[in-house]
Amino acid sequence: MKAAVWHGKRDVRVDEVPDPVIQEPTDAVIRVTSTGLCGSDLHVYEVLSPFMTSGDILGHEALGVVEETGRDVTGLRPGDRVVVPFGIACGTCWMCREGLQSQCETTQVTEHGSGAALFGHTRLYGAVPGAQAEYLRVPQAQYGPITVPADVPDDRYLYLSDVLPTAWQAVRYADIPPGGSVAVLGLGPIGEMCCRIAQHQGAGQVIGIDLVPERLARVMARGIEAMDLTQHSDVAQSVRERTVRGPDAVIDAVGMEAHGSGAGRMAQALPGLLPDRMAERLAGKAGVDRMAAIHLAIDMVRRGGTISLSGVYSGMADPMPLLRLFDKQIQLRMGQANVKRWVPEILPLLGDDDPLGVDDFATHHMPLDDATYAYELFQHKDAAKVVLRP
Repeated sequence: MKAAVWHGKRDVRVDEVPDPVIQEPTDAVIRVTSTGLCGSDLHVYEVLSPFMTSGDILGHEALGVVEETGRDVTGLRPGDRVVVPFGIACGTCWMCREGLQSQCETTQVTEHGSGAALFGHTRLYGAVPGAQAEYLRVPQAQYGPITVPADVPDDRYLYLSDVLPTAWQAVRYADIPPGGSVAVLGLGPIGEMCCRIAQHQGAGQVIGIDLVPERLARVMARGIEAMDLTQHSDVAQSVRERTVRGPDAVIDAVGMEAHGSGAGRMAQALPGLLPDRMAERLAGKAGVDRMAAIHLAIDMVRRGGTISLSGVYSGMADPMPLLRLFDKQIQLRMGQANVKRWVPEILPLLGDDDPLGVDDFATHHMPLDDATYAYELFQHKDAAKVVLRP
């Protein structure tokens, strides 16, 4: 089969690789019909390269048709159309029963001290072959895949794999009071969807902050307040002026690759210049992220407010202004999305009225053969959301 394969930092190629097969009784194999390109894919494309291995298959957003199931998978049969959550969970352990599927005790990557295994990620999360391929082996298929109708376009349900539950959890974790205010830092796919969900859930004021004109235009088209951070010398002060004392909540949808952190960028890039084993040891113990976004969130949120992190951070030695956090009495919530926890709340919004605008959320649909170009396009922010068709 064809797949998008990692060969090195900023080096993704479409290769012929072996077809996946059933390995465990709880596996399924699906034929992928749509797979998304996400901001998290850019982390493995560049920053997390010390934890990658040449030949890793990328991608973690998948919708497709079941081809084969293991003997212990009783809820699916060949021909079913399914969306596959990006995190792999068993559904029966204590964490899963508590709605913390991202911490699944069955699939935790304990050798690295990490939570549940993820599709298409580094060896920190299991190095499970990813979804940007013609076929995908789905572990724990007795629980993970979500059956969806066969007679609607793929984009209607594809985002249940990641974008929708990740943004939904970010907004829920933000704990925006009824009619309250929220600022969203970063208007990539997750940040933009956070704005849409916060607006839908009744936030009185939603401010989307970015520096890419096309991203700002997309949120403004839906009646959301937009702020170009390049036009303000003090972004936090400008937001405070718009919200009296600062927003009730801030969602950081940027994470470790924030702009405006020159020293942080240099420190973040250093492991990539070292031999693989040395780079992995350094990144795993002394890795530093670019922290501009979280520091901005801490500065801008009102006293007693909440910061919700959906942007990924990976540094083990990141400096945090604990005095500021303590003094402002800020609540901080974060984590990988617990997809299956939120699906029952999201599914009713995927009817024909489409209040979140999922049908036209993607800006680019491209064949899998164009994955190399798609990564370059997305990395340079020339595409808001890319969907690949194997």
